Amino acid sequence: MSHGARVIRTGVSSGGPAAPPPVTVASSSAGSDAELMDGGYFRSCAGMLKVAQMISLLIGFISVNNSPWTDYSAYSFFQIVTMCDLVMILFFYIMHIFRVYRKLTCVSWPLAEFLHYLIGTILLLIGSIVAAAKSYNITGLVAGATFGFLATILCVISMWSSYKVSCITQSTSKYR
Repeated sequence: MSHGARVIRTGVSSGGPAAPPPVTVASSSAGSDAELMDGGYFRSCAGMLKVAQMISLLIGFISVNNSPWTDYSAYSFFQIVTMCDLVMILFFYIMHIFRVYRKLTCVSWPLAEFLHYLIGTILLLIGSIVAAAKSYNITGLVAGATFGFLATILCVISMWSSYKVSCITQSTSKYR
């Protein structure tokens, strides 16, 4: 089945010798392989979303850590989940900044990040619900649970945008 005519451009034409290729200048936001860091990721929506997630997780952890606990198991679970999520988000943030995904091609990085967000978001939601239920109106615990819910919402947004970009774009691009 043909999807239309395709034009293949080569450097040689039938009218004479080939012209030299045009010189292009790479922009600093797109970055090249020679650069160590991707400066454009700092200002991208995904990068700022990861920073917002890390800040909300850190505030939630500090709020719960500096409050008098009423239930040890609920808040220790909340602290473990927030710190594990924070470390993993920081790991993926550093991986994007230093372009590690280009060098380690044996790992499906979009799938790994999607699975992290899926599992981490479910555990963070459970931890936030339990922390909110066991807070007994202690302000630090309520604040920790609130920032846990905020981080959960940010993780859902990041997971949705990751799925939308990596899966939906790939499925529609084969028909172009």
